[in-house]
Amino acid sequence: MVKMKVLIVDDERLVRWSLRQKFEEWGYAVFEAETGKQALEVAAAEAPDVVLLDVRLPDISGLEVLEKLAAASEPSAVVMMTGDPQLDDIKAAIRMGAYDFIDKPLDFDELSVTIQNALEARRLRGEVESLRGEVRRQVGSFEVVGASKKTTELMRFVRKVAASEASTILVQGESGTGKDLIAKVLHYESSRHEGPLVAINCSAIPETLIEAELFGHEKGAFTDAKAMKRGLFEIADSGTLFLDEIGELSPFLQAKLLRVLEDQQIRRVGGVRDIQVDVRVVAASNRDLEKAVREGSFRQDLYYRLAVISIYIPPLRERKEDILPLVDFFIQDYNRKFRKAVRGINEETRRLLLAYDWPGNVRELRNAVERAMILEDDALLRPNYLPFAVTQPHAGLTAFERASSPAGGQALPGGRRLPSLTIPEGGTSLEEIERSMVVLALEQAHGNQTQASRLLDISRDALRYKMKKFGLIHGEEAEEAVS
Repeated sequence: MVKMKVLIVDDERLVRWSLRQKFEEWGYAVFEAETGKQALEVAAAEAPDVVLLDVRLPDISGLEVLEKLAAASEPSAVVMMTGDPQLDDIKAAIRMGAYDFIDKPLDFDELSVTIQNALEARRLRGEVESLRGEVRRQVGSFEVVGASKKTTELMRFVRKVAASEASTILVQGESGTGKDLIAKVLHYESSRHEGPLVAINCSAIPETLIEAELFGHEKGAFTDAKAMKRGLFEIADSGTLFLDEIGELSPFLQAKLLRVLEDQQIRRVGGVRDIQVDVRVVAASNRDLEKAVREGSFRQDLYYRLAVISIYIPPLRERKEDILPLVDFFIQDYNRKFRKAVRGINEETRRLLLAYDWPGNVRELRNAVERAMILEDDALLRPNYLPFAVTQPHAGLTAFERASSPAGGQALPGGRRLPSLTIPEGGTSLEEIERSMVVLALEQAHGNQTQASRLLDISRDALRYKMKKFGLIHGEEAEEAVS
């Protein structure tokens, strides 16, 4: 069994001897040093798991030794010791990374517990760093999927920005281009990667609640404020706050956000004091914020504060060289999730994917591959299970509009089609045609709502709502459909 290594650093020979006896009794491999310089040499050669370090040394101070030990790639756990404890020394040691500070003469029972706890803390810190490294690798590998020059240049710029000290970054691009994933790269490849990454969609929270969500609130600030709550700026302290759809913020909150960005201080709703925060803000929008400034819906001063560093993600239709690498990536991902062995796509599928403009960008492409992977039983993805917008000449129409078109009905997987609808001479209502299509889809799917929703290219919830609307389900099931 490999012994844990301990380095004892003290200029008194008797102290080192007594500590060596005790540590060897406890089963440690023991090394000694009587000066700071010697301690650094032994630490470099032996990489001890824990260092018991005296504050007062004959050449350099223990605090200087601690600072250099903490800078190592895999730093030892350091426990400081002194016969003359000074508050300033204790504060400085803890700030520089010492695990604990113990007084001389040493209590061996206390020392044993302290050393064990220090080693456990070092082990856990190593595990956490390993997991963070894995997350960073996964995020980074996902982001660089793509063969186009635009993607290569984009990721090179993103990583350069991530490594910088920029405190505000604006990411713009159409919906589905991956702004949230760019935010992850900006966080995990920055010096803030050990801090939290906190995200909020500014358009998803009511205006009356978003202020308290961002800045927190004090107890009693409003009717339901039964306890103090920290806001997302406080939670993201020392890390990154991702503000998605920032263009949806009200003018009042835009003004408050500008103040926070300028001063790095927030004040909770109902609070009377400012709280200092250290946060990198990554803001994102699928709107043209420069145009919004001209139209008066977005503050000019906030825009210029956010756009110190601006990143634009081009839509997928402008970088079609990325489509096939992305498809390969998604196939492998869904092979793992769905326990399948799909090898790729056939030539017709390839042609259709490259010909389509992907208005929903990477998100739409991913969803299309997921749909095909769920339904496909062959080794290659065929066009049969691609979304109708990709395979039909009526791309851009809704499933209902496609089915009602003169082309003669809606194609189903396997080449089947829903029957086309004939409008009587006296005419009919649009609602009645929609009801007929829902009924036909349910009949074709033998009552399976999930399959019927796929045939109509709508969500299952949307199908259940229409079934309730047209009286096709009743009672508790109908209440559940609209809940």
